[in-house]
Amino acid sequence: MRTLLRFSTAITAPRAASAVSSAERMATDGPDLDETDPGDAGSGDEARPRPAARTAARILAAALAAASASACMVGPDFQGATPPPVSRYTRESLRNPDTSAEDRRNGAPGQTFAAGRDVPGEWWTLFRSKALNSLVTEALARNPNLEAAQASLRAARATTEAQRGALFPQVGFNAQASANKAPGGDLQSPLNDNSLLYSLVTPQVTVSFAPDVFGGTRRALESQAAQAEGQLWQLEAATLTLSSNVVAAAIQEASLRAQIAATEKVIQAQTDLLTLITKQQNAGQVAGADVVQQTALLAQSQQLLPPLQRALAQQRNLLTALAGRFPSEEVSQTFTLASLHLPRTLPVSLPSRLIEQRPDVKAAEAAVHAASAQVGVAVANRLPQFTISGAVGASATNFAALLNPAASLWTIAGAVAQPLFDGGTLFRRQQAAEETLVAAQAQYRATVITAYQNVADALRALQADSRAVAAANAAATASRQSVELVRKQFGLGAVSSASLLITQSAYLQAVVTQAQAQANQYADTAALFQALGGGWWNRRDVKPARDPKDPAPFL
Repeated sequence: MRTLLRFSTAITAPRAASAVSSAERMATDGPDLDETDPGDAGSGDEARPRPAARTAARILAAALAAASASACMVGPDFQGATPPPVSRYTRESLRNPDTSAEDRRNGAPGQTFAAGRDVPGEWWTLFRSKALNSLVTEALARNPNLEAAQASLRAARATTEAQRGALFPQVGFNAQASANKAPGGDLQSPLNDNSLLYSLVTPQVTVSFAPDVFGGTRRALESQAAQAEGQLWQLEAATLTLSSNVVAAAIQEASLRAQIAATEKVIQAQTDLLTLITKQQNAGQVAGADVVQQTALLAQSQQLLPPLQRALAQQRNLLTALAGRFPSEEVSQTFTLASLHLPRTLPVSLPSRLIEQRPDVKAAEAAVHAASAQVGVAVANRLPQFTISGAVGASATNFAALLNPAASLWTIAGAVAQPLFDGGTLFRRQQAAEETLVAAQAQYRATVITAYQNVADALRALQADSRAVAAANAAATASRQSVELVRKQFGLGAVSSASLLITQSAYLQAVVTQAQAQANQYADTAALFQALGGGWWNRRDVKPARDPKDPAPFL
């Protein structure tokens, strides 16, 4: 933005526009300075306006009206982002995960994409787990990070309301009472010394106003309002991240429990087989090397168990922390793959709606809005600054004399300041603001690209997950049958112990891979909901904003 002046009739931000309208109405009507003469009222005569105060009020009102009539807005006017010119997330049209009849026979659950369907606000309920629903609800209510984000939003909104006050005249009251001694006592008779001592009482109402002629104050308010909007989207992003982390942690716990159960099952089978081989060695049917090999294989399998148990314990700590609890207050909910149900129909929003649904994209857009308004602030700082001030009051030697019309006083003053030479400081600040805007725009585009990438990654993962689960189920079934067959043959002496060791190792790897493949499909399903924005626009669990109880809201 290289244009120094840009005139505008309204601010893009709705709340800022209402504040400007209020300021303009006040500037047109003027403050109520036509006070009645308390001295006349006290004497019983009909109260009448003070001519001096009435004149001051008219002059100030005319000045405010003139300033309002000539007000303009410098800097660029922010325009909301438009959807990128893309009609799909991937290179080809949306395609459902490939699930053949054989895959379904192998236990691969079929999933379909519903293009254009809206994402539910409480998307985690689609997993049909009461334990998961209760844990997410508890985390949203107790997590301190979410509470901090809510407080940051309230602080940003309060700061915006504080900034709005700069659009209005500032009215104050001050009173001063003093005892004084006039100079020249040595030139007077001692008998008249008391005449040099006097008191002075001066109460007055002061009014000051800086007309926003070039819109610098309104641009600053617009920037602050955009920052508050950014905090709102940061809160939505924190909420989405928290719920997604709880779901992901629950799925990971279920996966670890499945891997531990499979490893323990294999260890038990290998222990039973070691007992059998030991008996055969005692009977002279096998060599001692077979016992050693089986013992080594059993030890290797047993080594896999402690890392899995450690990971499970840490996962429980993570779930507890997400729920806002200390590790000693571990949550009661537990998760297994059997307790989670995979959503079969997955809503996929239209690509044109994604930028309106992603909280991180909306936060980046708000950052662009704030940076755009700061350019206007920098431009306005290079232009003349106007100030109008006035005061109405009285001054007398005692309180009773304040009621005398002759004690009244008033002043009205106007000032203008224009930087003439500052070594290029204001120009460079404007240049910095413009480059900050360029950076914010580039960051916004990068955020949008990442958002579409996240959706595309989730779609690609889900398209591959169904085939991976089917392959893992088939491999686990075949490995189990192979172990049973080879074990029977080994008992009959038809195969060597080396063949049995190989089949056991393959089976252990197959059952672990099966659990991981199922967990990946659950996790990628949750990732799709997160990538699409999490349906925050359909949520009903949002707490209302805390009502501030200010005994003096106008001070």
